[in-house]
Amino acid sequence: MVILDYGSGNLRSAERAVARAGADVEVTADPHAAVEADGLVVPGVGAYSACMAGLLDVQGHRIIGKRLAGGRPVLGICVGMQILFSRGVEHGEETEGTGEWPGVVDRLHADVLPHMGWNTVRAPADSQLFAGLDPQERFYFVHSYAARKWELDGLAGQEPKVTWAHHGEDFVAAVENGPLWATQFHPEKSGDAGAQLLRNWLATL
Repeated sequence: MVILDYGSGNLRSAERAVARAGADVEVTADPHAAVEADGLVVPGVGAYSACMAGLLDVQGHRIIGKRLAGGRPVLGICVGMQILFSRGVEHGEETEGTGEWPGVVDRLHADVLPHMGWNTVRAPADSQLFAGLDPQERFYFVHSYAARKWELDGLAGQEPKVTWAHHGEDFVAAVENGPLWATQFHPEKSGDAGAQLLRNWLATL
């Protein structure tokens, strides 16, 4: 299992959390290791544009694309989820994302930003990512930007499973889309609930 090191994200806390969930973990930017691993975690914190610049520097967009073309699981976390969309808009600056999903990440319409702290989510009944978790379980968020719409329709029987949360307005909190899963919240900071979620993802590898 590889956590992609592209200069962004809580690499060590993500490494510890995934290891606690039962995986052998390596933190690396090595493209061969990242493409060939059983699972790849793409973390991310900070500005969308800075995360994309770091990702491009290590050819992370190509690593993600190669993995998905081969049906190999990828888990994006926080800004590591946001960069999977077509573009991000922050402070009037527009940055092209990896384009794995259509749509834009922009500023939440909320009285208080950032959205920081614990919040519940609304997961589909057949979610694998949230299996075994109470619907009232809370997860830890830190962000001011999000995907406020979901624009991708899946093939019959393969519709993406989209989980929503609310802070000022609804936004995408998690997605399960074939081998590509992602969370806007931080499972590595979400205690027992986050650990269960990571175990659910690892069980699919």
